Amino acid sequence: MRLGVQAAVVDGRLVRGDVEIADRRVAGYGLASPNGRGIAVPGFVDLQVNGFAGIDFLEADTEGYRRAGEALLETGVTSYLPTFITAPEEQLLVSLREVPAGSDGPRILGVHLEGPFLSALRLGIHPAADRLDPDQDLLERLLAAGPVRLVTLAPELPGAEALIETLLRHEIVISCGHSDATADEANAAFDRGVRTVTHLFNAMRPFRHRDPGIAGAALARDDVVVQIILDGVHLAPETASVVWRAAGGRVALVTDATSGAGLTDGSYRLGGLEIEIQDGVARGPSGALGGSTLSMIEAVRNLHALGASFEEAVGAATEVPARVLRVPSARRLAVGLPADVVVLTDELEIERVLVDGRDRVVS
Repeated sequence: MRLGVQAAVVDGRLVRGDVEIADRRVAGYGLASPNGRGIAVPGFVDLQVNGFAGIDFLEADTEGYRRAGEALLETGVTSYLPTFITAPEEQLLVSLREVPAGSDGPRILGVHLEGPFLSALRLGIHPAADRLDPDQDLLERLLAAGPVRLVTLAPELPGAEALIETLLRHEIVISCGHSDATADEANAAFDRGVRTVTHLFNAMRPFRHRDPGIAGAALARDDVVVQIILDGVHLAPETASVVWRAAGGRVALVTDATSGAGLTDGSYRLGGLEIEIQDGVARGPSGALGGSTLSMIEAVRNLHALGASFEEAVGAATEVPARVLRVPSARRLAVGLPADVVVLTDELEIERVLVDGRDRVVS
């Protein structure tokens, strides 16, 4: 089967010509395509999805995952991490056990635990009553309960170093976030093997000229991927531009989407908490931002509008997040790999989405 496209993004390059799919895998690209339309790109990878289309993943069952997955496919996401914010231990254990082992929709690459080992000073919307200092026994129980793939923690907390070592030993990705870490404390975590930061600038020590904090430490290094929520709310355009100029090529777009994403304004749930979405902005009762209503295709468009090339914007939603998870097959169009593909128009509208070589969305 040929996709009938005029070009494809392959390893960060725009390659003219059609793409062929055979046996659910990419069989070729750069093929003659005199009447091709649209551009094929790898399926998007989202590291932080709290929920979507009315479904809060912390409270979801198999049917909820199916419904949210179908809606995520329409935004170009073919692989993602359902994300659980800070919650009571029993709730986290139950939620981890509910994660489907397989999916007919986008690939579930594991769970992102955003907490509970966070700074009390930088909680954002996370419930303070459920926040905990690092606890080795609790971590082991959480890891045993379900497919944890990424853990966000505050590296300056007492006992965090031991948790980092445990997570590295289990080959689980660690992200620094919801943190009041100084630059020295952040660099110590990066030197131990932490390689990414959760929603840069949000819920972390502010950047100051003599106290750059975790944000400054991450931007100053070449070996740390910075995740950003590019919805025009979590970061000012000038801040987002500074991040891209400092860290282009190691910026991962995330949505931090909540159950209200893809729907209208109203009241929704985030990790069991009540949030209100007004004019597309999600906030908790205290006024703190409560995730977003952003979709990944919107984030790609926003990064492109900021000045990133088309190929770079696509890479921030595919290659870079997949690099964080160390799953290169999830972000490439390469011969022999599963055909998770999004076909975009010249206006960056989604025309078609394939998972494992099968059409799932056709506009």
